[in-house]
Amino acid sequence: MLERAQEVLAGEDAWVVGGAVRDELLGRPLVDLDIACREPEAAARRYPGPVFPLSERHGAWRVALDDGRTVDFTPLPDGIETDLATRDFTINAIARPLAGGDPVDPFDGRGDLERRVLRAVAPSIFEDDPLRLLRAVRLEDELGFRLDGQTEALVQEHAALVTRPAGERILAELLRLSPAGFERLEQLGLLQPLGGSLERLRTLEDPGPEMRLVAVFEDRVSRFPVSNELRRYASALLRAEAPDEVSPRAVFRFRRTTEPWAIDAGRFLLAGEELERAIEEARRTDPAEPLLRGDELGLPPGPEIGRLLALVEEERAAGTISTRDEALELVRRSSSGDGPEAG
Repeated sequence: MLERAQEVLAGEDAWVVGGAVRDELLGRPLVDLDIACREPEAAARRYPGPVFPLSERHGAWRVALDDGRTVDFTPLPDGIETDLATRDFTINAIARPLAGGDPVDPFDGRGDLERRVLRAVAPSIFEDDPLRLLRAVRLEDELGFRLDGQTEALVQEHAALVTRPAGERILAELLRLSPAGFERLEQLGLLQPLGGSLERLRTLEDPGPEMRLVAVFEDRVSRFPVSNELRRYASALLRAEAPDEVSPRAVFRFRRTTEPWAIDAGRFLLAGEELERAIEEARRTDPAEPLLRGDELGLPPGPEIGRLLALVEEERAAGTISTRDEALELVRRSSSGDGPEAG
């Protein structure tokens, strides 16, 4: 990735900046590349991969690579030190020539890397881009750093601005936070304006990113531009009710309302390992084919077909029927009012 950028911008005034330099100095793997240069659009279009404008306002362009990594090209109108003065934290305000050479570090970012401190480049950084409030916590969380005293005071002073960025940008930062990161949001006064609470999160053991988000925001998670799948996931977890017993019938009913996320729903409800094992066993023994299909019932299309098929599935899971003939008899009795009801 870096070698290709050097070929594209050979002989030009170009600098590697931001997180790429920071991660290189920390010995972390290079994930994304951020390059400041004189003609970012032209540079991006010479790089292999889909190209699109990242910010029309700032003239930045992005190349999306096949492996999911990105290369961003940002404009450099007034020299590298002027560019670095617009960055968020000193550890991200270090640049090195793309062609090789000594870093430019006007704010002692390397010193802050050694001290493992996040320090604002300027007092206005959160007014300039309020997303940096969340980024500050995320960088603390991911890097194991800590805000210096003045920067922490700035975060708390500007906490009310945390809702201003676009929902997509807020969501991307929240999904990268660990439970400790959410605790830090609350400490700094950033969680309440976003509508979050830690009460449920604190009960969970090692939740994944999506479960953390649902635990913190519950039904308010839909205020963010989440994917349809995440919306369905949240709905499944929040609607779930722990079964009173871990019987085949109870496990079937629980799975019917929560799959394909039944295990996560059980963990969200603190329902215990017995239910989790029962779900895993039920999944393992799920029949490959249904006992009956809707067109075998001899009924006109409508909700009654779905009700009867669900009844057959439940009784099969409960072990009261196991053959096609038994399923047909169950349907006959249910249709006449003599059989069990699907719950």
